[in-house]
Amino acid sequence: MRVFWFLLLTMVVVVTAVTLAVVGGGGSAVLQDVPPERFTDPLPATRPVGRADVEAMRLPMAPRGYRMADVDEALSRLGAELAERDARIAELESTLAGAQAAAVTTGTDLFKQPGDQRTGGPDRTEEDGR
Repeated sequence: MRVFWFLLLTMVVVVTAVTLAVVGGGGSAVLQDVPPERFTDPLPATRPVGRADVEAMRLPMAPRGYRMADVDEALSRLGAELAERDARIAELESTLAGAQAAAVTTGTDLFKQPGDQRTGGPDRTEEDGR
């Protein structure tokens, strides 16, 4: 019977000591408050976003996954970059199509290098030796 009381008393002392250590029963806090992780935007603001920038981006974790606001912010930034690139590509393609249409109507050789004396007509085959 004495063994039972000794074990019970020992268990109560151990549980109390662990509880006080976790809660911070002394003058100093054992478990300090940690500020939550915040998303720092690693995407460059001064240049276009590249593949390496996207691969290097790490979003902070939350208790149940990722913070929705941080993910939305990163995706909206990437979406804006892609929209800007799509608009630039469309602009360049329309400029190229206009240049090709103008070359077809005027008979200009699009592949002629500056300073090249060859023409796009039948004389060209004679100059090439064919």
